[in-house]
Order: sequence, then C-alpha cells, then structure tokens
Amino acid sequence: MTDMTTSAEDMPLHRQVLMGGQMLFVAFGALVLVPILTGLDPNVAFFTAGIGTLIFQLCTKRQVPIFLASSFAFIAPITFSIQQWGLPATMGGMMAAGLFYVFLSGLVRLKGSGFLYRLFPPVVVGPVIMVIGLGLAPVAVNMASGGANPAIDADTSMMLAGISLLTTLLVATMAGGILKLIPIICGITVGYVTAVFMGVVDFTPVAERAWFAVPNFTAPEFNWNAILFMLPVAIAPAIEHIGDMLAISSVTGKKYLEKPGLKNTLLGDGLATSAAAMFGGPPNTTYSEVTGAVMLTKAFNPKIMTWAAVIAIAIAFVGKVGGFLATIPTPVMGGIMMLLFGSIAVVGLSTMIKAQVDLGKPRNLVIVSIVMVFGIGNLAITAGDFTLKGISLCAITAVLLNLILPHTDKEDKYQSTEAA
Repeated sequence: MTDMTTSAEDMPLHRQVLMGGQMLFVAFGALVLVPILTGLDPNVAFFTAGIGTLIFQLCTKRQVPIFLASSFAFIAPITFSIQQWGLPATMGGMMAAGLFYVFLSGLVRLKGSGFLYRLFPPVVVGPVIMVIGLGLAPVAVNMASGGANPAIDADTSMMLAGISLLTTLLVATMAGGILKLIPIICGITVGYVTAVFMGVVDFTPVAERAWFAVPNFTAPEFNWNAILFMLPVAIAPAIEHIGDMLAISSVTGKKYLEKPGLKNTLLGDGLATSAAAMFGGPPNTTYSEVTGAVMLTKAFNPKIMTWAAVIAIAIAFVGKVGGFLATIPTPVMGGIMMLLFGSIAVVGLSTMIKAQVDLGKPRNLVIVSIVMVFGIGNLAITAGDFTLKGISLCAITAVLLNLILPHTDKEDKYQSTEAA
C-alpha cells in the first residue's frame, strides 16, 4: 500500500492530468443526471462540482482523494421546491442545507462524532433513504413510458428505456475494469445511439449553443419556506458522507475520520454545497463511484482530484456540452432512473440490514412504518403559508420518534462500534 501511494506522489504532471480526466469521467453520471432531472444548467453543475472539490480540498488540506458531485438525495426536494418557490429560493434553501453541514461539523469539533450516530442511527437514516428512492419511482416510470415527452410515442419510449436499462444492468453485473464503474454512462450511450438511429434526437440545442459560453448562473434568494423545507433533507447525505469517508479510508489504508477528521470533511462538504447554491448549481457531496475508481487505479494522490476539478471548471464554459446533454431523449434517462431510484431505496434497506436493526422491536417497527407511510403517501403538514412534506417531513419525524420513544434495551451497539 505504501509503495503504491509513494509512486502516485511521484506521478508525472501529464499523468496526473489524464487521471484527473478519468476521475471526472467516472463522476460524469452524477454530474449530469441531477441537473437534467431537476431542470438546472448542466454547465453550472460542472462549474460548481469543480469549485466544490477545490473547497473540500482546502478544508481537508488536500489529504483525501475524493471528487464531489451532485447528490441524488436532493432530486425530489429540488424539483418540488422549484415548482413551489422558484429556482432562486430553492438555491437559498440549498445554501442553508450546506450551512447545516457546517453546523454539524462544528458540533463534531466540540463533542466528537459519537453524537451523530445517536441522533441519526440506522433506524432513522435507513427509512429516510428508502423514501428518497421509492418516492421518485413514479417519476422514473413517467419518463420511461413517454409521459414526460409526448413527442416520442409510448412504444418507442419503452423500447429506448428498456435498451438503456438493459445495457446498464449488463455492464454493472458482467463488465470489469473501468467499465464496471460507469454503467450509467454506458446505458445512456447505447440508448442515445439507438435513439439517433430511430430519428428521435433533436440536435437543435447543440447548433444553438456557442462553443464558449458563460454558464447560466443563478443567485440565491432567501425564502423561509424553502429553507425550512430543505434543511431536514441534508440529514441523510450527512450520514452517507461518513460511509464514504470510511470507504475511501479502507481503500487507501488511511484513517480520514481521524486526519483530517470528520469535522473537516463535513465542513468541506457543507461549504461546497453552499458555494454551489450561490451559483445556481446542485448540492455537492462526496461521490462513492470515485472511491471505486481510486481502488481500481491506485490513484491515491489527491492532486489527481485537483486536476479533475480544474477540468470540470473548464468544461463548464463549453456551451456545446450543455447543448449536447439537452438532446438526450427523456425515455433514455427514464430507463436509467428505474435502476437508480430503486438502488437508492436498496441503500436505505442495506443500511438497516448492516446495522442489524431488529424490526421485531415495536420501537423500530413504529419508526420505519410511520416514515415509510408519510413518505410514500406524500403526507403534507401545512401551517399558514408554510408546508412540510416529503423527505423533510420524513427526516424530522424519524429524528423526533427516535428521541421520544423509549429504548427497551441498549440498541446503540452498532452506533458505538461505528463511532469508534
């Protein structure tokens, strides 16, 4: 392990740049899917991912080889918030969510990381993540069946969605090497090529975009409804962040939760998310697929991620990139979403299984049941002009139930182990 790390440090500059481009390629799926699905500008997403990664490196003194990309947990909340309060107010809410990470990092700095596991144990985080995935299921089906794009008939839509989904499944389960890390890109590519041959791709957006163009930045506005709606959404990604840090620590053989420390990695994530919102980009979070690429390539040098960030910022000013992404047919994305949203739900289920959450205990059963029904049933609580619903309501409900309901025995063994 030490030898490989040393060789990475001695890597020539041109290889660092090439490896940085490869890491960006791996993260490409998350970078483009979130802005496309939420109606944000993909070019802005490239810019904010690059800026966010550099901010993260600054906060962690460039010790962690990780790239920050768009968080899938915020897809549904961003979509709902834009419909309710508009894009600027949504960005204000996202900025507040980033500051929530900063607040958590401050608590970790004062009290240590153990309180996070007590406040957000697996029985809280698991069902919330499941709701994030299952709540988006109708969106995926609508996209795949042609409901989101009437210009393509239902049969053609289902064929394109099926091809992109099948390709993604085959690559994810059967491919090796770098391909295994980019099944989403492979699925989109095959689906897109098929759509071109079927004559359902409109290249007008590419022709209309200039080669060089400043991204469509949007300044945030502050709306208390949007802020209070977004804040609880940050709970699940904050806990996932810890898992990502444990994963990259395992790959590199270093203890990043100790040095630079969870307090600094959370700070980096939070400031990166708030910075993204200042420009109108999706929230940033540590991206687990990049961890897989680091393991495969032995690219343990954080300088590689610096180059990935620089390349992402450069791509942001290529207008044709955003134009090309706008030509991807909706059914192609719908096929990918069927797998992706289902996978998010499975991550939540896996969180509880790994923690050995006993659903035979009434306390755990109540928390999971209530959260699932609130989320999938899309329950909303309204007080005047303020509405609490979706992931936000589920997260708050789960946390409150966990704090209020009495423990019948010691159920924090898993949390204590993880915190240690």
